[in-house]
Amino acid sequence: MPHFTYFQAVVIGLIQGITELFPVSSLGHNVLIPDLIGPSWLANMDVSRPESPYLAIVVGLHVATAVGITAYFWRDWVRIIGGFFTSLRPDFRRPVEIRTADQKLAWMIIVATIPVGLTGLLFEHEFRVFFGVPSRAAIFLVVNGVILFLGEKFRPVKSREADELVAHDRELAVVGGGPRPAAHAAGQRAVRQQEMAEAIRADQRLSAASFWQALIIGSAQVLALLAGISRDGVTMVAGMFRGLPRIDAARFAFLLATPVILAAGVLKIGDLTGPLAKGIRPQIVVASVVAGVAAYLSVRFLMKYFQTRTLTPFAIYCIVFGLGSLIYLGVR
Repeated sequence: MPHFTYFQAVVIGLIQGITELFPVSSLGHNVLIPDLIGPSWLANMDVSRPESPYLAIVVGLHVATAVGITAYFWRDWVRIIGGFFTSLRPDFRRPVEIRTADQKLAWMIIVATIPVGLTGLLFEHEFRVFFGVPSRAAIFLVVNGVILFLGEKFRPVKSREADELVAHDRELAVVGGGPRPAAHAAGQRAVRQQEMAEAIRADQRLSAASFWQALIIGSAQVLALLAGISRDGVTMVAGMFRGLPRIDAARFAFLLATPVILAAGVLKIGDLTGPLAKGIRPQIVVASVVAGVAAYLSVRFLMKYFQTRTLTPFAIYCIVFGLGSLIYLGVR
């Protein structure tokens, strides 16, 4: 890949870091954008080609994106991983005992990850080669937009009522113990303490769901193997249709995405260390750093955004961009 430039590395790093978290499909954009820009980009970034050097870049991008998400949720992951280990018992008849919200959430994430983990291991290559075609990615991007739009339009009453309860709890928390005017550093600590308290309350709400619900929500991630379908988007819609408030559906989607994205990178680490990455490792480092920073900023923005706003703008974007891409690909 002699013509893969640092500018291209920055661009694809931004695309990956933003679109992996925003419900607009990172894979769909990675398939479409190089083809829309022109032959010089497409030659370097054809994800459907089995031996494409771009596969080595994708490894770095996935690992960096997972690191960026984890950097935002690191305190939560400390609690969740701790909950997993404290739930284990040295008893073959009853090896697991769940008593706390953190323990329940840890096992919910494990259960919810099983469907996409198995499907990805067995069929990731077939999905990528067959569906990693620009025209198909554009079609599924439109489908993704329709899913997001319908998910909001027909959101169950239970999910809407849960939104109101969460908003009410947040108002009470701010009135009762929210940040007061103070020095900048003290104010920042107060804001972070409030965010941590909200995260704990969110995990307590999530842990009230059943393992069956977690499995259903997690199974939606399988659709993200189709280029154009957003992992976080369809997971959020599934969560809302199981009665979760929008912000909790987003939180669960991001927590579920972290091990899946990280595993997708780690399992393909051979592409990064092997001949596919020869001559482009410095560019991969640049792309990965950009993707990690963009992922962190994206998840921070979205966790605030989904407190009060909807998936509808992302639905409109996907439909417009998907249809526009189809038209362009058809007439050029």
